[in-house]
Amino acid sequence: LHFVLRGKEPITLKHETPDHTCLKEAKDCTPIEYPKPDNVVSFDLLSSVSLTNTNHDNDEPPHLTLKDDSVPTSVNLAIYDGPEQRFCPAGVYEFVENDLGQRQLQINAQNCIHCKTCDIKDPRQNINWVTPQGGEGPAYNGM
Repeated sequence: LHFVLRGKEPITLKHETPDHTCLKEAKDCTPIEYPKPDNVVSFDLLSSVSLTNTNHDNDEPPHLTLKDDSVPTSVNLAIYDGPEQRFCPAGVYEFVENDLGQRQLQINAQNCIHCKTCDIKDPRQNINWVTPQGGEGPAYNGM
């Protein structure tokens, strides 16, 4: 349709509110229990990420950074129960326990499949996603 009408489609879907402002607080939601992957129709997260052939050099500058390191625990974890550990389809963000027994955000940037969900969905817009150097990232060969 795009090519036939040369980009002049009569209907455009619009969303007036930015997606990150629509996130509900954890106290207003019911936790969802998802079934374990059956390896027939559904698969575990890291197996699916490995199919993307994602590659990042170990010595490259990070392409995922935080504007304020305190926001993930003081705001996102406290109010929204750490949505970054759920909205990322590649499991890049996870809350781990540090030596003091406190939960802190760990960023596994090597798993990033460059979907930019974190840039769109983070409730405080604290995650800074930039293009990695050298065009590295997923290589969907054979698709």
